[in-house]
Amino acid sequence: MASMRVSPRADYALRAAIELAAASDRHVTGEQLARAQIIPGTFLESILTHLRRGNIVRSKRGPDGGFWLARPASEISLADVIRAVDGPALGVDGDPQENVNYPGQAEPLRRVWIAVRAFGPTVLETVTLADIVSGEHGLAKPGTGRDCSHRA
Repeated sequence: MASMRVSPRADYALRAAIELAAASDRHVTGEQLARAQIIPGTFLESILTHLRRGNIVRSKRGPDGGFWLARPASEISLADVIRAVDGPALGVDGDPQENVNYPGQAEPLRRVWIAVRAFGPTVLETVTLADIVSGEHGLAKPGTGRDCSHRA
């Protein structure tokens, strides 16, 4: 099966959404998101605008402001996040994502891309932000010798 490739915008959006899911009910500033996931600040602003319009995140301005998920993390699939920034068709351009190492909370994304390569893009519809944060995504760690699987 062909490698899954996503746009840099979708990749950064997934990383930002995972950070927000890990923050639970706390508001996270754009600066904190950019620093945690090594995302250029101006690019992140555009991504967060798309995620707001796609009902993935909410925001509040001011000293107590920041960003948070608009719905429970268990109700937001990885495909929802990708569609919010790239439109209805899941993208297939860019670098092969299974070869990328991710920082912090986004580290499990590499296992998702390996599962997508093995099982197809339906994995993105079934794996949620909550699955990634909790580690309950059912995807094997690379190099463990276990097959990647996903929830049916």
